[in-house]
Amino acid sequence: MTVFDDILVELRAAFEGVSPDLARQIPILLNRDLNGKVRLIVDSKLEPDIGAVNALRAIAADLERRLGRHAFPVSKAIIFEPDFPSLFERELKFKLDCEANTWVVDRLITGRDWGVVSARQTTPPRVTFFAIKGGVGRSTALAATAYSLAEQGMRVLILDLDLASPGLSSSLLPLERRPLYGIVDWLVEDLVDNADEIATDICGQSLFSRNGEIFVVPAYGREPGEYINKLGRAWMPKLRSDGSQEVWTQRLARLLLELEARWMPDIVLLDARAGIDDVAAACVTDLGAGTILLFAIDGDQTWDGFKLLFRHWRQVSSIENIRDRLQLVAAMIPDARSDDYISTLIEHGWDLFTNELYDEIPADQASSGSLWNFDKDDDSAPHFPLLVRWDSGLSAMTNLHGRLLEFEGDLIKAVFGDLITGISRMIAADKEVP
Repeated sequence: MTVFDDILVELRAAFEGVSPDLARQIPILLNRDLNGKVRLIVDSKLEPDIGAVNALRAIAADLERRLGRHAFPVSKAIIFEPDFPSLFERELKFKLDCEANTWVVDRLITGRDWGVVSARQTTPPRVTFFAIKGGVGRSTALAATAYSLAEQGMRVLILDLDLASPGLSSSLLPLERRPLYGIVDWLVEDLVDNADEIATDICGQSLFSRNGEIFVVPAYGREPGEYINKLGRAWMPKLRSDGSQEVWTQRLARLLLELEARWMPDIVLLDARAGIDDVAAACVTDLGAGTILLFAIDGDQTWDGFKLLFRHWRQVSSIENIRDRLQLVAAMIPDARSDDYISTLIEHGWDLFTNELYDEIPADQASSGSLWNFDKDDDSAPHFPLLVRWDSGLSAMTNLHGRLLEFEGDLIKAVFGDLITGISRMIAADKEVP
């Protein structure tokens, strides 16, 4: 029996036995549909070529034998596409790990994939705050970072993109300063070309900073209204005038560009939903973040979750597009035995990054040279965590806005100083990226 996890293994095995001339000369898209069934898409120009068609049918028959219920019968397994060159260019795909000119297209309900990494945005730089699990102080750290950067005179733009569990924006803004609408409102109104009508009313200004400015775009506005019903529509693709579709993450990227043009921030902070879902994927891979903060507490759930994500990036050949943007954050470090805790977390982080992200150093090579690799105790390495200390007052706060205004700079520095210094360093590095 073949199950979903066997599909790629069997596809590679099948194409290893294909004629080298056919495999290299004919580009093939392997479409894995929403049900996990595979069929071949090729250029319709091949249809009159009896030899090529017979070879493709032989491949389809082999796949039916190998994949079982995850394959189509030979009579339905091949699609001859008239506009294949255009289709090949625009589809989100990854190369099958074999000699053949063969690519896999995954059909997902969300229309997007963790493996597709957008180009780094540097003007202004964007920073994503992400965690595998919730409750690790991610949003509080974002608020403290915004406060500290604004105190340095920056204009900071925050997007509350934890749409299924909103709350950061209501904590950052007192009720009287919350805008009428939020991100979900904009996504819904954009479907009917009404987004411009509310665009000026989806951002509120915080009073945190005395030296800079903090602008907050909430998940929902002053009155959430039918939030759940709106949320169920926010993920919809939009039909363009030319008949093509703009998936919701592309619409979100367009919103972000419009917000940056309107508010001219020095930096953008994105609060991502915890976990491996499509909303988190948008924040981590789709919105051009140059710095992606991975909040971690030392436990199997953290390391196993990041391992799943890193392995996916390796599988779809996206790892080199994103790994230099990642930075581990040690969240909520306990007061008791903190040095031991940090040491253990560094060890586990280094194991994870070495096994899943770093280049392997050949046995006969003394140093990494041009390879992307770091020593365990290299404090500039992405596995070496930025530190966030535990503070009972911060963890218990119910009104972030009121409490942060009361905090002295020394307390912010003691709890978040290492994180904020690290972010400032990474922002500077982002601006130097061509």
